[in-house]
Amino acid sequence: MNSNIMTTGLDMKAKLSTIWIFVLFNIIFAEFHKLLQPGFLEEVMTGTINGTQMTQGVLLAGAIALEIPIAMIFLSRVLKNRVNRWVNIIAGALTIVIVINNVSTDLDNMFFSTIVAVALLLIIWYAWKWPKQEA
Repeated sequence: MNSNIMTTGLDMKAKLSTIWIFVLFNIIFAEFHKLLQPGFLEEVMTGTINGTQMTQGVLLAGAIALEIPIAMIFLSRVLKNRVNRWVNIIAGALTIVIVINNVSTDLDNMFFSTIVAVALLLIIWYAWKWPKQEA
């Protein structure tokens, strides 16, 4: 049994997958939380949110961005260790860029974005520190 499992109870694949689940839940609940913001639903009904027209392209970009953490929950479990390490580092970095670009001045949005960014940094750090003999 490797030392990583002995100290945490989880192997690296399970650990990364679990953090991606945490990231996904925070992203989803941040979006749900926006619905409670006064005037947000009215803005949605106009088809323009924060000055951005909600076109099919914008909606597709949002779907692709959300698919990254969804796919990483699965991919973190099934990819071979060496590939898994790099995919987690790249997906984590890309998702941080997306999260930072979508931060607004709302305190609740900044809170959720901070939590997600810290979790993504943890994913990158764990993947980077993944022992070479395992990866």
